Amino acid sequence: MSGHSSFESNNAIVKWIEYRLPIFSFIHSSAVVYPTPKNLNYWWNMGSLAGVMLVLQIVTGIILAMHYTPHADLAFASTEHIMRDVNYGWLLRYMHANGGSMFFIVVYIHILRGMYYGSYKAPREILWWMGIIIFILMMATAFMGYVLPWGQMSFWGATVITSLFSAVPIVGDSIVTFLWGGYSVDQPTLNRFYSLHYLMPFVIFGVVFVHLWALHHHGSNNPLGIDRKGPQDSIPFHPYYTVKDLYGMGVFGTIFAVVLFFAPNYMGHPDNYIPANPLVTPAHIVPEWYFLPFYAILRAIPDKLFGVVAMFGSLLILFVLPWLDTSKVRSARFRPVYKMLFWAFFIDCLVLGYIGGKPPEGIFIVAGRLATALYFLFFLVLPFIGWFERPKKLPDSISTAVLDSGGGGAPDGAAAKAEDRG
Repeated sequence: MSGHSSFESNNAIVKWIEYRLPIFSFIHSSAVVYPTPKNLNYWWNMGSLAGVMLVLQIVTGIILAMHYTPHADLAFASTEHIMRDVNYGWLLRYMHANGGSMFFIVVYIHILRGMYYGSYKAPREILWWMGIIIFILMMATAFMGYVLPWGQMSFWGATVITSLFSAVPIVGDSIVTFLWGGYSVDQPTLNRFYSLHYLMPFVIFGVVFVHLWALHHHGSNNPLGIDRKGPQDSIPFHPYYTVKDLYGMGVFGTIFAVVLFFAPNYMGHPDNYIPANPLVTPAHIVPEWYFLPFYAILRAIPDKLFGVVAMFGSLLILFVLPWLDTSKVRSARFRPVYKMLFWAFFIDCLVLGYIGGKPPEGIFIVAGRLATALYFLFFLVLPFIGWFERPKKLPDSISTAVLDSGGGGAPDGAAAKAEDRG
């Protein structure tokens, strides 16, 4: 719900534009006087950081596209040309490549924050859906972008991942042939991936707009997971949260700069600095780090078809999370059992990521299967937790909790006493 705009201007040009296209009052109501819960913490910075990273990816991607040649014989050389000959091309490419990783970091935190504080619960189900759709589109975009340098890991990663669709009964081979544009990963594949990689960020931008639309309709959730009772529970987005976002961007930008200038290849794979060779298979084919948990789930299932189903199922199950969680309380702050299981789920995801980067042999096979079972078990037990869990008592209002805790929305003071009474 955007705030009621009282925007006025004495500037004749602004008045002329506003009368014909009320863009200034729209911005004023959506980004200035927009009522926001007064207890949001820094975990809520991740949404704005994700938006900044999306813009950065689009801008750097457009410039890189001006110098890249999508041809199987020239793609690797054009990438090296960008690195060596284009003015600040190395910086643009490293910003784009590491920007993708940083984008995934903030989105992963954003999703986990939503799960911890119950931001997927009614009436924000569609808001949650839009977020998961953005995440899936990001994964598709990142995968196709990883293929473009046409190094060894690019080529063989594309071969392995696209071959998974051959497990689909009846039409699987036809899907793989369509993705490849032929009978192997070659020039037509590169053309397809380059075209789609350029297009997808703009699709993501459109879904982000719907995501924000849904967010502004019912407003942001908050660490307490309770609805606002009135104006006393809200503050304007500007200047309070714009300043908070700018601080978060400063911290995040510092971390990004350290990675960019001191460890730009840390999250990449050295084999991708070797030109693609269809006759030489790398000893260990691994995707980028942000795919590793899902790659571990894929490899944990001995059957190819069921492995693909499990991998996609690990994403699609997030869409039904609002209905799997039957508790009426949103925030894990007041749900002791759910809080414990959430942190177990978080650790399990880290374990899956670690296993996904290891060869599928020995103890890693057993650990991968166990971690995969625990991943799905988290979602399967959620409905039962809502039935028997006894949540702690919720604060009377956001304002009461903030005033008694001295700000920040932490469950101190009266909120903590409420927890003790629960």
